[in-house]
Amino acid sequence: MKIDKGLIGGSTNLLVLTLLQEQDRYGYEIIKELESRSDSTFLFKEGTLYPVLHKLENNGLVTSYMVKGETGKERKYYKITSKGQKQLAEEKQTWETFSVSVNKVIGGNAHAFS
Repeated sequence: MKIDKGLIGGSTNLLVLTLLQEQDRYGYEIIKELESRSDSTFLFKEGTLYPVLHKLENNGLVTSYMVKGETGKERKYYKITSKGQKQLAEEKQTWETFSVSVNKVIGGNAHAFS
């Protein structure tokens, strides 16, 4: 099933910050993890993800640093900041309120974060 881009766009920060809360990651790793965990519902292209990461970085929600890999190629890793942690908590609360309210209207079960 194809998901509306508006729905995905509205939740991208929440998804990316959640992954970065678990551990620092590089862009392609974020793309693959989103794809894997969502059973291929979230299929981001680099051209979609990197502007999001740059915006998060410009807003002080993440920082980045370079790491040289085994092959000698450098990768840019992203790390959530304390400001990003606060933003993530707010976004999770907003998503929780939204999803519970939608489910009440459509008659589904309420979803809660574990």
